[in-house]
Amino acid sequence: MQLPFQLYLDELHARLANLNGGEVASYIPELTKANPEWFGICLVTMDGVAYSVGDSEQPFTIQSISKPFVYATALADRGKEFVASRVGVEPSGDAFNSISLDPQTGAPMNPMINAGAIATTGLVAGETPHAQWQRIESSLAAFIGHDISVDESVYRSESETGFRNRAIAWMLKNFGIIDGEPMAPLENYFRQCSILVTCRDLAYMAATLANGGVNPLTAKRALPSEHVERVLSVMATCGMYDYAGSWLYEVGMPAKSGVGGGIIAVLPGRFGIGIFSPRLDAKGNSERGIEVCKQLSRDFGLHIFNRTGTPSMALGRVFTGADAPSRRQPIGDMREYLQTHAHRIKYLSLHGYLAVDGAEYVIRRMREMAPDSHSFILDMNQVDGISESAARLLNQARIGFSQDEIAVVFSRMHHRQALMEPLRKAARNGDRGFLSFEDNDLAVEWCENRLFGNVDWSTHVDWKLADFPLFKSVTEDLMSLVEAVTHPQSFKPGEQILVSGQAGDGRIFFIDSGHVSILVPIANGGHQRIASLGAGMNFGEMVLLGQTTRSASVFADTEVMCRILDASDFEALAQQAPELKIFVLENLAKDMANNLRRATQWIAALA
Repeated sequence: MQLPFQLYLDELHARLANLNGGEVASYIPELTKANPEWFGICLVTMDGVAYSVGDSEQPFTIQSISKPFVYATALADRGKEFVASRVGVEPSGDAFNSISLDPQTGAPMNPMINAGAIATTGLVAGETPHAQWQRIESSLAAFIGHDISVDESVYRSESETGFRNRAIAWMLKNFGIIDGEPMAPLENYFRQCSILVTCRDLAYMAATLANGGVNPLTAKRALPSEHVERVLSVMATCGMYDYAGSWLYEVGMPAKSGVGGGIIAVLPGRFGIGIFSPRLDAKGNSERGIEVCKQLSRDFGLHIFNRTGTPSMALGRVFTGADAPSRRQPIGDMREYLQTHAHRIKYLSLHGYLAVDGAEYVIRRMREMAPDSHSFILDMNQVDGISESAARLLNQARIGFSQDEIAVVFSRMHHRQALMEPLRKAARNGDRGFLSFEDNDLAVEWCENRLFGNVDWSTHVDWKLADFPLFKSVTEDLMSLVEAVTHPQSFKPGEQILVSGQAGDGRIFFIDSGHVSILVPIANGGHQRIASLGAGMNFGEMVLLGQTTRSASVFADTEVMCRILDASDFEALAQQAPELKIFVLENLAKDMANNLRRATQWIAALA
C-alpha cells in the first residue's frame, strides 16, 4: 500500500507541473543549460523518512540556498556577538544582489543578500582561504548527510561574470567588514554557490534545521542548538528577499531560495522541505516552488503560527486484542481461536491535536505493524481536534489498508462533532467502509467477529444444560433432574430481559441461541456494557449467592432462545442432592475468578 502522504505529493506534483510561467536564470551563463521542465519535491520528517516525487535526484547548484548554512557555520565558529558586529539581521526589502549596507558602519543588512553572504563566508574559521573552504565544505556536508562536490563549470561562470559581487566585496573591505584581501573570500563564495545538490539533499538540510541542528538521517549534530533559532529567524524575515514579507504572511515557514531553482522551507520540529524547478519569477524565486509551498501550507496547516507539536506525541499507548479483548464471554473453540489470533487486533490511542505530520506518523506506525495485523482500532478519546488534511490522510490510509484486507475503525468520538465531521467529510461518497464505534468494547467485538470470518461460533446443535459452564462436572443423573424443572422462553431483538435495580425474581437464564448484552448504569445516566453473551452461556446466576436485586440490565441483541431455571426449583433439588449445589457453586466461583482476571487484564492494558 502506498502511503497517503506519498499519494498527496504525487498528485500535487502532477497538478503543478503544468505551470509554465517564469524563466531559467540567465545572468550566470552556465545556468541557462538547465531544463526548464525539471521539477522535484522532497519532504523529510524528523525521524529521517523522505517522501519525494519527480526530479528529486537531479543535481543542480545550490546557489543562494548555501547562505543560511554558511551563516550558521560562521555563528558556530565566531559566536553571535562577533558575527553581529559584521553582519546585521534586518530585512532589506531589496533584491538579492542589492548593495544594502548600514550607512554608519558599512555592515550588510542581513546575511541572505549577497553582501551579507560574502561577508559571512569571510567569517568562517580558517587561517587561509583554503582552510576556510574546507570548513565550509565539511559543514555543509554535515547538513546534507554526505560528502559534497562543486560544479566547476558553474563556478568558473560565476567567477568570470561576478563583477557586481566584486564591487560589493571591495566596498566591504573599505568598511572593514572583510579582513585581508577581499577576492579570496569572494571566490569561496562563488564556489559555495556552485555546490551540487539534489532536491532530496535540500530537504535533509532543511530537516536538520527543523530538528534542532541534528541531521535526522545520520543523527550527527551539524549546528549547535543555540544558533538554530537565529538562522531560522533570519530565514523567516530575509530568506525570500523582497518577497519575504508576503512569504511569511502567506506561507509562514522559514525559507530560502536560490536562482538555480531550489527552495528550502523549514517547519521546526516537524518537516524539512526541498523543491527544485528552474523556472524563476520576477523576484528570482522558483515559480513552481513558491506554489508548492503555498499548497502544502494551506492543505496541511503548516504555517509556523498555527498549532504545532511533535508528531510522535500523536500516538500514545499501543496494545492488542489479546491484551484487552471484548467483554463477550467466549467459550470452547471461540476462546481458543481468540487466544491464538486476538493479537492481530491492534489498538492505537491517539492524543492531542492531530495535524498532518501526526497523522503521517501514526500511519507509518500502522504500516510497520501491518504484516501481523488484521484490524486497527483508532481510539480518539484523547484527541482534541483534527485538521481536514490529517482527516484526509487517515481516510486514505483506511482505504489503502482495506485493499490489503486490514480493517481500520474509529472509536470513542460519537459525541464530538469536531472529530466526526472532518473524518466523515474525508470519506468518499457512498463509502460504507468508514466505521465508528461508541466505545472500544464494541469496536473490538466487531474486529473479533471479523477475525472469525464466516464461521458462526454462536450456533450449537441441540445445546444441553450439561454443556453450560455452570454445570461442568455435574453427573448425568443430576442433570436429568435439572432439565426436568427448566422451561424455554424466547425474546425479541431489543427486548429488555432484566432491569438493573429491580427486585430479583429468582430466574437463571441459559442461552440456547442468539446474543444478549449485560449493561450497568453509570454516573451520567447512561449504561456501560460489561459483557456480551451468546449460546452456551448463562446469566442471572448471582441469585444462587443470595442476591435479591438485579445489579445489571440485560437486553436481547438478536432473537434469543433461553431455558430458564427458577432458583426455588434449584434449591429444592439441592435438598435432595446436596452435591449438585456443591458442583454449581464451585463452577460459579471459578467463573467469577475468570471475570476478575479479565477485568484486571483490561486495567493493565489501559494503564
